[in-house]
Formats: sequence, C-alpha cells, structure tokens
Amino acid sequence: MPGSEDRQSRERIHRLETLLQEVDQFKDPRARDKTRQIVQALMDLHSAALEAILTRVAATGDAGVALIDEMGNDELVSGLLLLYGLHPLDLNARVGQALESVRPYLHSHGGNVELLGVADGIVRIRLEGSCHGCPSSALTLKSTIEEAIYEKAPDITAIEVEGANGHSAAPAEVNGTAPAAGHRRFALPVVG
Repeated sequence: MPGSEDRQSRERIHRLETLLQEVDQFKDPRARDKTRQIVQALMDLHSAALEAILTRVAATGDAGVALIDEMGNDELVSGLLLLYGLHPLDLNARVGQALESVRPYLHSHGGNVELLGVADGIVRIRLEGSCHGCPSSALTLKSTIEEAIYEKAPDITAIEVEGANGHSAAPAEVNGTAPAAGHRRFALPVVG
C-alpha cells in the first residue's frame, strides 16, 4: 500500500530529524561531537556501499541504468540518493521534470513556465500567459510550480520567479541550512 509506505517514510525521517536536533542540545560538547562523528561515519559507510551497489547495477548495461533511473523516480529512494549525492539525474534534469509535471495544470489556466537557468543551486524561471487576470490565480500557479520543483529538487537553494508579479525569490532551507547544489560523488549517465 503506497500511501502507508509514504507515511512510514515521513515518520522515519521526522524521527531522525528529531533525534539529530536532540544531539545539538547535548550539554557536553564531547558527547555532541562524538555523536556527530558516529553519524558521519555511518553516512560515509552507507554512501560507499550505495555507490558500490549503483556501480554494479549500472555495469549490467541498459537494463541496469533503467533500473537506477526507476529508483530515482521513487520518492523514498530518490531522497536517499540525493542525500548521498548519488541521484542518477542532475539538478537541471530534475527541475525540467518538475516543470513538465505542472505544465498541463498551467496550460489549463492560460499560463506556462520557462526555465531560464539553474546556477549555483538557484533556479530561475519565468511565468508566462495571462492566468485569467487574477492575482490570486498567479500566486497559486507560482506556488504550484515552486512546490513541484522543491519536490523533485530539494537540493536547490532558491527559486527566482519572473513574470506576472515581477521578480521574487523563495529560498529553500533543509534542516536550517541550504544544501550544496549539484554535489555529486557518483557519476551515472544522465537518464531521462
């Protein structure tokens, strides 16, 4: 049951975030540092193991690369691959997917979106069309676009929007810090 799996995944992520926040509250700086070192060592181990797995899967040929691409589209697996810098799609491709996913909705409201560029973790887009002259409709469309981009590319740092209401920016923060843009330790062919 996918809905149940999504809920369980979100609960696990929330639990982990809560535990990591509790570590930051430790009074003893040595305990805080040691706990961070343990977490980092586990992440390094997991990263190396995942990279080895993906390398072996990719080495099997087109079917392996297709499997990695499919895993990159799974919400839970995609988040894990992003965390370790192993996602098969680069930032530009994931932003492009996000925009393609909202285009039918935008078209139904007389609008569209153009990707102006992605640089240093900042996505620049331009809203196009009339959106039936309603400021709240333009805001809804902008919000829909931003949500889709953040879902596919949580590693961006900001979205700059040009269009009906001029320029605006929406910074993204993950656990209080902006994620590194384009960080990738594992190079798979871009599949899309």
